[in-house]
Amino acid sequence: MTGAASKFPLKLDQLPTRDKAKPQAGYSKPQSVSAAPAKPTPQPAFKSAVKPTIAPLHRQMLRPQQHLQHAHATATASRLAAPLAGLGLDSADVRRRMVRRLRADGLTNEAVLAAMGTVPRHIFVDAALVTQAYEDTSLPIGHGQTISKPSVVARMIELLMGGANARATGSLGKTLEIGTGCGYQAAVLTRLARHVYSVERLKPLHDKARDLIAPIRSVNLRMVYGDGMIGHGPNAPYDSIISAAGGDTVPQPWLDQLAIGGRLICPVRQSGGTKQVLVVVDRTEAGYQHSMQETVHFVPLKSGLVG
Repeated sequence: MTGAASKFPLKLDQLPTRDKAKPQAGYSKPQSVSAAPAKPTPQPAFKSAVKPTIAPLHRQMLRPQQHLQHAHATATASRLAAPLAGLGLDSADVRRRMVRRLRADGLTNEAVLAAMGTVPRHIFVDAALVTQAYEDTSLPIGHGQTISKPSVVARMIELLMGGANARATGSLGKTLEIGTGCGYQAAVLTRLARHVYSVERLKPLHDKARDLIAPIRSVNLRMVYGDGMIGHGPNAPYDSIISAAGGDTVPQPWLDQLAIGGRLICPVRQSGGTKQVLVVVDRTEAGYQHSMQETVHFVPLKSGLVG
C-alpha cells in the first residue's frame, strides 16, 4: 500500500505489486373437414410422408449462439411469446448450487454469498443463452457488452465489503456502480447496500436494465442514464464505488466522490499491455491507499453518452 502522498489519477505502473494473485408441446394433427370433394383430389407426387413437428421449447433454447445485435430482439420476442417454463431456472436449488461452487472457489463472505443466492440471474440473460445463466461464464447482453461471470461479481463485491465503512456497519452503505449493463450486479448490490446509484452511458442498455430489474422491485436502487467516467456528483460522497469497465487510470472524479472510510474497486489496464488487474483504493483521513489484486478482463471504460 502507498500512503497519503499518492497522486491521482492512478496509473497502474505506479502501483506496488502484492503477492495476492490467484489466479411445448408436440405436433397436433389438424381435424379433418367433413365435407368431401366430389372427386378425389390427386396429391402431388413430391409430397412428404413425414409429418411436420415443432421442437420443444428446451430444444429451441439450444440453438447456436446468435450474433450480439440479435440477442435483445430474440430475448424480447421469447418473453412475449411464452414464459420459460419447465427449465427449473426459477428454483432456488439452481442458485444454491451456484453458491456452493463460489464457496468452493474460495469466496468466504456469507453476506455476499447469500445475496448471490437470492438474485435470479436467468432473468438478466437473453433467451438464446438462458440455459447458461448459472454457469460461471460471461455472456453477451448486446451493444458489445457482457454480463460478468458470477465468480467475478462475487469476488469484486467481497473485496468491496472489506472497506472500513463496510466492516464497521456490515453494509456497503451508499454505493455507486459504474456500468449498469443488464442490471444483474446492481440487483446483487441492493441486497448489501443502503442505497445504490447505477450509471449507464448506453441508453438502450439503461432502458433494458430498467425493464429487467423491475420485477425484483429494488426500492433502494436508482438507475441513472449518464457518463460513468465522471461518476455521479449529486449523491456523493459514496461509501463504496464499483466499476464494470476498465481504463488506463482510476478517474479523478471517482476518487473525489469516495467518502473517507470508503472503498473503490475497478479494473485498470496494465501499462504497455492489454491485461487488466483489479485495483482497490481506500480513502482514509490521511489520503488514499491502493493495492492490486488478480488479473481480470472487462470491457473498456469509455466516456460520453450514446442514445
